[in-house]
Amino acid sequence: MIRTLIVDDDAHVADVHRAYVERLDGFAVAAVVHRGTEALEVVAAGGVDLVLLDLYLPDLHGLEVCRRLRAQETPARGPVDVIAVTAARDVRTVHQALGQGVVQYLVKPFTFAAFRDKLERYAAFRSRVVDDREADQATVDALLGGLRGSHAAPLPKGLSKPTYELVAATLREAGEERSAVEVAAACGLSRVTARRYLEHLVGEGRVELGMRYGSSGRPEHRYRWGA
Repeated sequence: MIRTLIVDDDAHVADVHRAYVERLDGFAVAAVVHRGTEALEVVAAGGVDLVLLDLYLPDLHGLEVCRRLRAQETPARGPVDVIAVTAARDVRTVHQALGQGVVQYLVKPFTFAAFRDKLERYAAFRSRVVDDREADQATVDALLGGLRGSHAAPLPKGLSKPTYELVAATLREAGEERSAVEVAAACGLSRVTARRYLEHLVGEGRVELGMRYGSSGRPEHRYRWGA
């Protein structure tokens, strides 16, 4: 279970993020605070693995919170990871956040699907690094690619990134098998177009393909999110 601290000066936004975390398997809310100093105190007390950190806080800037978190690390407790959850979108701030060890950067406003994608990628990354094995270049590339959301290969000609993300998010949100017709209807696409994207996702290993046989005996392709 990844014990998660939520830090946001807006109580309503913090409650939304709490509800989002509570919907994710493998995550638990450790605490919710609204100031940077409170976040540092909670982390220092122990029991936190991940901080969802707004950068615009009333007492300390989020980047200063990151710096102090790094400074208070101990060999016994180890590092606490940070995902920035913020409206700050200037490149300088993003660059500085990465320099302070932020592992993911989520720009407000965002959907639950985007939130879940970032945290699930982080969870997969965390599960692969806890055994402290040595990694070759291919392993490092796979770890960082999974964390940052890069794909092993560019999209084929005729497929667009926005539609790819739409189809992926729609199937992921469904939580169960869907046919190409159902995905097409949900996305506002033709069945043929939806199936092209679904088949590409199957080829990437992000989607599982199954068959359902109806009364006519003809199999229907069924797709389930599996990444």
